Amino acid sequence: MTHSAEGTAAHGPGPDPDPAPGRAPGPAPGAHPTGAGGAYQPGLSAAEVAERVARGQVNDVPVRSSRSVREIVRANVFTRFNALIGVMFGIILVVGPIQDGLFGLVIVANTAIGIIQETRAKKTLDSLALIGEARPQVRRDGAAVQVGTGEVVLDDTVLLGIGDKAVVDGTVTEADGLEIDESLLTGEPDPVLKHPGDRVMSGSFVVAGAGAFTATKVGRDAYAARLAEEASRFTLVKSELRTGIDRILRFITYLLIPTALGLVISQLAVERNDWKEAVRRMVAGIVPMVPEGLVLLTSVAFAIGVVRLGRKQCLVQELPAIEGLARVDTVCLDKTGTLTEGGMDLVDLRPLATPRQAPQADPAVLAEALGAIGAADTRPNPSMRAVIDAYGPPPEGRWRVLEAIPFSSARKWSGVQLLEPGGTEGSWLLGAPDVLLPAGSDALAEVDELGAKGLRVLLLGRSPLPLDDPDPAAELRPLALLVLQQRLREDAADTLRYFRSQDVRAKVISGDSAVSVGAVAAHLGLPGAETATDARTLPTDPAELAEAADRTAVFGRVTPQQKRALVGALQSKGHTVAMTGDGVNDVLALKDADIGVAMGTGSDATRAVAQIVLLDDRFATLPSVVAEGRRVIGNIERVAGLFLVKTVYSVLLALLVVVTQVPYPFLPRHSTVLSSLTIGIPAFFLALAPNNERARTGFVRRVLRLAVPGGIVCGAATFTAYALARGDDETTLKADTSVATLTLFIVAVWVLAIVARPYTWWRLLLIGTMSGAFALVLVVPWLADFFQLHLVGWRDPLTGVAIALIAGGLLEISARVFAEKNP
Repeated sequence: MTHSAEGTAAHGPGPDPDPAPGRAPGPAPGAHPTGAGGAYQPGLSAAEVAERVARGQVNDVPVRSSRSVREIVRANVFTRFNALIGVMFGIILVVGPIQDGLFGLVIVANTAIGIIQETRAKKTLDSLALIGEARPQVRRDGAAVQVGTGEVVLDDTVLLGIGDKAVVDGTVTEADGLEIDESLLTGEPDPVLKHPGDRVMSGSFVVAGAGAFTATKVGRDAYAARLAEEASRFTLVKSELRTGIDRILRFITYLLIPTALGLVISQLAVERNDWKEAVRRMVAGIVPMVPEGLVLLTSVAFAIGVVRLGRKQCLVQELPAIEGLARVDTVCLDKTGTLTEGGMDLVDLRPLATPRQAPQADPAVLAEALGAIGAADTRPNPSMRAVIDAYGPPPEGRWRVLEAIPFSSARKWSGVQLLEPGGTEGSWLLGAPDVLLPAGSDALAEVDELGAKGLRVLLLGRSPLPLDDPDPAAELRPLALLVLQQRLREDAADTLRYFRSQDVRAKVISGDSAVSVGAVAAHLGLPGAETATDARTLPTDPAELAEAADRTAVFGRVTPQQKRALVGALQSKGHTVAMTGDGVNDVLALKDADIGVAMGTGSDATRAVAQIVLLDDRFATLPSVVAEGRRVIGNIERVAGLFLVKTVYSVLLALLVVVTQVPYPFLPRHSTVLSSLTIGIPAFFLALAPNNERARTGFVRRVLRLAVPGGIVCGAATFTAYALARGDDETTLKADTSVATLTLFIVAVWVLAIVARPYTWWRLLLIGTMSGAFALVLVVPWLADFFQLHLVGWRDPLTGVAIALIAGGLLEISARVFAEKNP
């Protein structure tokens, strides 16, 4: 396998299993691959590209991060509840007066708000998705150029390096140790070694080596496009919140139909002489049963969350990721690129004495050899970049690359066979000292000592065996230790402290040496960092692995398969796991984790499988994502309780009216003012308030613990006050309705006060403002006339207030009895 200029790109030496491949300076990736397997393809000419574009042979699969505007409008307008409310609104327009149709205008406003907010979120998502979109390299007119995914045309020569994702189907034309992982498509966990003529499927990604392929199927003809519409990133899968709300709404729909029919019949029977009044009171009974604002506020809360995170350069590729990260109790962190920055510095080159006490190697020769190894790498990872920065290319003509083996996470080393200045040939290996050196080697003690200081150490050695030998490291002569210093992220320590304060456990899982990883984690103040575990010692039994994963905070020398196994082990212990990463070795773990978080400069593969992408690579953005998720989930749970309390007391009032054969206690205008002041307006503010409580499972159960008893108390108190007022022969139906409205408002505000806890100044102001607004409706003459509210005398209103206060006491008791403690 002859090394090429496109050779071991981004599979640089050493145990850096977390490369974040970039387009680093160096020989052009499109240069002629000297001696690479396969025939060199100069690529299409500009005229040939234009011809294919004109024929429509372009990779035109839409890359959407959100629903289209048409879908947003349809989803917000054409709902079962909007249809019901629309019918009721049409009926009121017929029977009048218009003030009884205010609820219809509220629905219009709610729908408009939902459309506007989701459209804003769509614009944010689309702009961020464009920034984070993979930009493959293609060779055209003999030169490598970077194009958008949608600009690849049929017969393009697409270049591949480690971490790159195949965006179209094709046939391999050049291969230099090219290994492709197709697990996301076929489920086969092992990478496939590709040779010229082999097939490449879109959606697969490179884990080792480099090469090129000719695009044979583009757009919707490509394998991944046929397998699944990858464009549909706006999904609501695995969302307990949405699932729970849908369950509640389905139940309400089944309950609403017979209740509404009974109410219609009873009101027509009671109000035989005034069918219009019967219709108005029937509508007033049906409309409050519908929790129309609940779905709206859920959509708005998610949409605003997306916009807020977008401002922090955080791309949410699947909306439930906001909810999922709010439920996370364990975060698995990749060290390189997450706790540390991408760059590294070579701080020392330490020649080693051989076991035979031979003289140390000449540092100048070692420097030239390292320069030759570095010059062969066109996409160096941070470790190799540090070597290149330190030594640069060797003197021209003194060293020649004959053969190469790319770095892999499983092997932990890379190798280059060189024709040396003296005419001799040797295999130079660069990688993990504890892998290349035998156990008990004197050099390992020095490696551990350096690793304990948080330094990264690579071993440079020379072997007389060829690289295609079954074990080229068998006769390795260790020559030198390369000491590199990683750059810690300034915000890493603060971020870890945030997770600790929020009861979210952080675990560092890295392919680097356990000692080195533990030193970095300890420096950042991670609890348990002092007992780092070498993953090679981990048990294979699932139960034992789960115990080890649960109690250990830092793992080193972790292979990609072990990362995946550790995530699964933690999930088996009941944990909700988030995984961060940027390299191809993280893909399997990111895919299996409950929430995958990728760095923006990470590989195409990691960005493709992650639900959240940190476009600016700022690890410190994660707390914002967690906080946003908790705000959304916690607040929707609050307001869901408010909406369902209204549904329960509306159904109860309807049933009581049907049984007792009395006029429904409200007109639609009363329901509108009650719903707006006790639920609609307060819910909007509560849904957007800060909330740091970790989301828990059992959404439906907790919401019903408040809604059912609260709704029963509200309905019973209101009907009792209404019945007592109707017993007063000196009052009219209008006065009786006014007493019922006053009673229900007080009890409903009490529910609002319970939901709004713990109190802050603005929450108290909100409750006070709603109470003041209702008082204005009662005392301002034109408002009282408009809403047809008129309290007569003192006895009935005071009776209603007294009943409401008793009901408030019952609400406090039920809130304590049925409240679910947060563990």
